[in-house]
Amino acid sequence: MMAKLEKSNFEVLGLCCSSEVPLIERILKPLNGVDEISVIVPTKTVIVLHDPLLISRTQLVEALNRERLEANVKLHGEVKFQKKWPEKWVIACGLLLALSFLKYVYEPLQWLALGAVAIGLPSVIFKSIAAIRNCTPNVNILMLIAVGGTLALQDFSEAGAIVFLYAISQWLESAASYKATAVMSSLTSMAPQKAILAETGRQVDVNNVSVSTVLVVKAGDAIPIDGIIVEGQCEVDEKMLTGESFPVVKQLDDTVLAGTVNLNGYVKIKTTALAEDCVVARMTKLVEDAHRKKSTAERFIDSCAKYYIPAVMLLSAGFAVIPAAFRVRNENYWFHLALVVLVSACPCALILSTPVAIFCALSEAAMTGLLVKGGEYLEILAKVKTMAFDKTGTITRGEFVVTDFQSLCDDISLSTLLYWVSSIESKSSHPMATALVDYARFYAIEPKPENVEDFQNFPGEGIFGKIDGKDVYVGNRRISVRAGSTTVPTMEAHTMGGKTSGFIYCGPSAVGVFTLSDACRSGAKEAIEELKSLGIRTTMLTGDCHAAAVLVQDQLEDALDEVRAELLPEDKARIIEDLKKKNKGGVAMIGDGMNDAPALATADVGISMGISGSALATETGHMILMSNNIRKIPEAVRLARKTRRKLIENVIISITVKGAILALAFAGYPQVWAAVLADVGTCLVVILNSMLLLQGPQPQPQPKKEEIYCNEKPGCWNMSDCHTPLISNSCCSNSSTVAEERCETQEYCSLRRCQAETLRKSSSSCRKDKCKDLLDRQNHVSEGGDVDDATSIDDVALVGASVDPILAMHANATTNIREEREIIRCCSNNLNDHDSCHKHEEDLAGPNNLSEIIIT
Repeated sequence: MMAKLEKSNFEVLGLCCSSEVPLIERILKPLNGVDEISVIVPTKTVIVLHDPLLISRTQLVEALNRERLEANVKLHGEVKFQKKWPEKWVIACGLLLALSFLKYVYEPLQWLALGAVAIGLPSVIFKSIAAIRNCTPNVNILMLIAVGGTLALQDFSEAGAIVFLYAISQWLESAASYKATAVMSSLTSMAPQKAILAETGRQVDVNNVSVSTVLVVKAGDAIPIDGIIVEGQCEVDEKMLTGESFPVVKQLDDTVLAGTVNLNGYVKIKTTALAEDCVVARMTKLVEDAHRKKSTAERFIDSCAKYYIPAVMLLSAGFAVIPAAFRVRNENYWFHLALVVLVSACPCALILSTPVAIFCALSEAAMTGLLVKGGEYLEILAKVKTMAFDKTGTITRGEFVVTDFQSLCDDISLSTLLYWVSSIESKSSHPMATALVDYARFYAIEPKPENVEDFQNFPGEGIFGKIDGKDVYVGNRRISVRAGSTTVPTMEAHTMGGKTSGFIYCGPSAVGVFTLSDACRSGAKEAIEELKSLGIRTTMLTGDCHAAAVLVQDQLEDALDEVRAELLPEDKARIIEDLKKKNKGGVAMIGDGMNDAPALATADVGISMGISGSALATETGHMILMSNNIRKIPEAVRLARKTRRKLIENVIISITVKGAILALAFAGYPQVWAAVLADVGTCLVVILNSMLLLQGPQPQPQPKKEEIYCNEKPGCWNMSDCHTPLISNSCCSNSSTVAEERCETQEYCSLRRCQAETLRKSSSSCRKDKCKDLLDRQNHVSEGGDVDDATSIDDVALVGASVDPILAMHANATTNIREEREIIRCCSNNLNDHDSCHKHEEDLAGPNNLSEIIIT
């Protein structure tokens, strides 16, 4: 049986730049039990996958330290920069060097510079020997040659200056890059390592907690493992996962994620995953993998560096040897010049210019809720000129509401049809499936997925299942081909207003039709307009009908440049391929569902909606948006472009400084210590310039909240009077149970609290009587009666619209149908008569009777 491999992290302080990576690989790869090695240069981290039975962490540390790499085991948790001051020997070296400059007062003090060399040089010698033994020339060899050359010229002060400046540069670089390291560490150590068992109150290691274990989470504590709330309610800070600054209210049956913080309340959660499979664990792995992957620019510079150092050493040797061979005057000048060329050409700053900037950009993206699977995708995103969006769940909320449901067959009742559809749809993860299942449960029809056989999913078409011996197909008009039907029911009346149409087939016969509506995400229009301001062309690719696509374009006020509808998954991929051929810049695709996976994979950059998206879309995408905030997309583009600017700036700074030092040297001022100082300074400037990426994007103006008024939308019922917004601020702010994303636009309030408040403040007595009448009919259905015997589905649905005006607003396209109903006719005449409209509101049922029946 194959042994379980263990992943160990090591901090290697002797890792200066990527030129040391080959040395580390040559040390560790031959060791028995080592399976894989990854090096993250900016954080001086080496990650080793090894068999702990064959080689331990201690043995790995010893192997690295034999080559003077100053390695130690990196423990779980945030990295803290322990070295507030340089090593004692570095300070001693600096003091001796400073005292040596008093030689102008007392000449014998110049010998103190040799003391500085004697203290600092051994470290350089040992590291150089290790590099030579492993045939990996690096900066230590360059420094050793430079010190040896200045000593040969008897310039002791300059030799001491080289040793001290090189030693202090290692500490300064570590201190400067600490902030970027701390950002990554905060991401990888979000989830706590301990959890409290609800049954015993005992604290245990999270790795020992199994699925379906009930845990206690107190106010102020972090959620230890992904789960669902089984008792209590609280507000959760998800900022570290999603980048959203506002707390999210969590209630019974809501999902909570490991690493998020319980701000208030006492809750019990039932775990739904192991600690190693939690969202935060997968996020940590993605972040680490992204940092290990080299971008195109990194690979190019690293490939050049392999030949750069040997070439520089040969060039420097030429400056030293050729003038001496030809007995050119002033041999010492040429020898000195050779040393300046050697040190000035040190590639550290140039090599660091790319990985540090990419590291900071990836860390900043992760902190704002965008996981990027590699620096190369940031480079591509910076050049993107076209972005394609999926519709459902990306531009729209993906929170469908069933607005109509009809049977086309007299032999099949609506309740039977709902039972078939809900049972089959309960096996699907599509947002429409959730709406249909909830619709059935509203009429006390519980789906039974265990009765469904041979379930099949047809991306871009629909689903199939065998239930009660019947072959049932549910989907769009394309599903008719699968069902073997040659006709599609006429839906003109139902597609009015841009609603999504669905068809139900029993064998080849059409037995039912339904319509659903969806709404655009908050900030979708603003996000698309921001992208256009960045010079990016936007298009929408959807498998939905043309009318639904046009409705979304209308809601976005024609913000999209192009809309394409009724597309299969392969059609989307083909269009993305065509766009890539037509556009010189890159093409990005944003989607969330299984249907989007081919297009996400085809695009130069695929961005998947992580929280609401399917697992396949998340796996296929090159970037993962952890929240449903679509305005993160233009932020990502700005970050990518800013990163590209930093890369260019870093390369220009590195080359310019080194060119200036060489120019001074050839002009007759060859100072080796100045070359070392310039190299150290350039490294620090490059690191600090890259860290500007950690400051985050500039705040963008928030989308203006749209207020919907009662006198503008017939049939929507207000909570206080007819001239205030549909959902008042007080409802959302006073209630501690505001649904996650809905309160952003104040279009929704939590069902269990705010619906009761809405009902108490409903309109006139005629509405009250009608609601009671419809409730009586619904109760008849709940007690076993058939829907047909009680009333039509539309009438019973009106109860939900009465108690939950939000549904009526969310499915606004149905208003023209529902306002013709008796309840609307009864009360619409009183919309402007405030006294009449509200005179009986005190008599209406409270949260424990009428609303409670509907909600439960």
